[in-house]
Amino acid sequence: MDVSQSQPRIAFMTTAIDYFNTLEGNLCLRVNRLSRNPWVQQFFSAISKLGDGWFWGATGCMTILVNGIGVIPQVLTVGATAIAGVAIYKGLKQNLVRERPYINHRGIHCGTAPLDRYSFPSGHTLHAVCFTVMFNAIEPLFLAVTLPFAILVAASRIILGLHYPSDVVVGAAIGAILGSGATLLL
Repeated sequence: MDVSQSQPRIAFMTTAIDYFNTLEGNLCLRVNRLSRNPWVQQFFSAISKLGDGWFWGATGCMTILVNGIGVIPQVLTVGATAIAGVAIYKGLKQNLVRERPYINHRGIHCGTAPLDRYSFPSGHTLHAVCFTVMFNAIEPLFLAVTLPFAILVAASRIILGLHYPSDVVVGAAIGAILGSGATLLL
C-alpha cells in the first residue's frame, strides 16, 4: 500500500479519536474532580498500583495455596495470557495513538504516573477483566474479591485522568474475550 492510500485511513482515525475525545471530555472532567480529594486520589492510586500486577500475582499465589501445586500449570497459563494481553494493548496503543485525557483536556488532573504514553485501550482494565475471568474459572470463590477489585481498577483509570470511558470499556471487552478464550486452555 502506498502512502496516498493510507492517508484517508489516518485522517478517518484522527477524526474518530477527536470526536470521542470531545464527546467524553466533559464526563472525564466531572469524574476526575473526585481525585481532588486527597483520600480519593490516594485510594485510587493505590488500586491502580496494585492493578499493575501485584494483586494478580498475589491472587496466583493464593490460588496455588488454596488448591495445591496441581494448579500451577493453570496459573502459568494466566501468566502467559497476561503476556498476550500486553502485546495486544501495546499494539493497539502504538497504532491508534490516543493521548490521555489529562493531556487533551485542561482541568483534568493526572492522579498518578501512567505506565506508557497513550490511552486506548486501558491495559489495566484489560488485564483486570481477563484475570477475573481466568481466576474465576480456576477458583470460583475468588470472584467475591477479584470482581470488585476489577471494577475499582476500571474506575481508577477514569478517576485518575488516565483514560476515557471508551478506553476502559474496550479494554474490558478485550480482556473478557481474551480471558474467556484462554480458559479453554485451563
